[in-house]
Formats: sequence, C-alpha cells, structure tokens
Amino acid sequence: MAISVRIPSPLRRLTEGVSEVQVEGATLRQAVASLEQQYPGMNGRICEENGELRRFVNVYINGEDVRFLGGLEAPVTERDEISIVPAVAGGAR
Repeated sequence: MAISVRIPSPLRRLTEGVSEVQVEGATLRQAVASLEQQYPGMNGRICEENGELRRFVNVYINGEDVRFLGGLEAPVTERDEISIVPAVAGGAR
C-alpha cells in the first residue's frame, strides 16, 4: 500500500528536492521506517535516538496531529497523507 508523505523544504535535500514521496506501512512507525530506507537520514530528523517523535517536529495524518492518534503506532492506510512539519520558533522583539 502506498502512502503519500509531504516533505517540508528543510528536509528536501534528503529527497533530492522532491516535495512528496510514497512509502509503505500499516502504522506511522512503519511508514517512517520505509521513508528512512528510501531516504537515509530522514529518521534522525523525525525521531529521537530512543525512537520516539522529536519534540519540535509535528507530524499529521490527514491533517490530524499524530500525538492524538496514537503517535508512531497510529494506523495509516493507502489513501492517507502524512505531513511532516518542523516547528518554527523565534522572531524579533
């Protein structure tokens, strides 16, 4: 089953500039593993060393925050769209 993953600009250097890729998996964890297999280095940008999602990376499945869907164990299906959104902070005072 192919799942669409939208890649944010800061991570596109890992995907050779591609903004959307297809992965396989029944859970978000499996989809991230598929993403890592195709594009080495991606897992380290999304997950901590302990395997959990990085605090400042937001991941959505069909617009829903995965933290409310079961985190990395959230189920995904063929027609789902995963969006990776790095948190942005800072600014002028």
